[in-house]
Amino acid sequence: QVQLVESGGGLVQAGGSLRLSCAASGRTISGRHMGWFRQAPGKEREFVAAITWSGGSAYYADSVKGRFTISRDNAKNTLYLQMNSLKPEETAVYSCGAHLRGSFPDTRSYEYWGQGTQVTVSS
Repeated sequence: QVQLVESGGGLVQAGGSLRLSCAASGRTISGRHMGWFRQAPGKEREFVAAITWSGGSAYYADSVKGRFTISRDNAKNTLYLQMNSLKPEETAVYSCGAHLRGSFPDTRSYEYWGQGTQVTVSS
């Protein structure tokens, strides 16, 4: 079992930045690819970014490319998401997931999920 706990969310003005963290416990995530997703009220959970187990490759949704950066520290069993130039429409609950198999953008590819952290971007 892997337990994932996100932190770092909050209220930020449009154009601002936040850094999210996803701390894992129970079992190491060092051998797993990891992903970030977000879900706005009334919408489906959508892919934001993913990173391979080594941190050697990262993948992003087109909407966040150039503004968000996913990273990880396997020694700390922690995943990060640096978000810059935030937009009001990016207000959502952001969750991390531990990948099992399949396509990175597909939520069904993830075995474990955190509860999420709320990000609110004011205009």
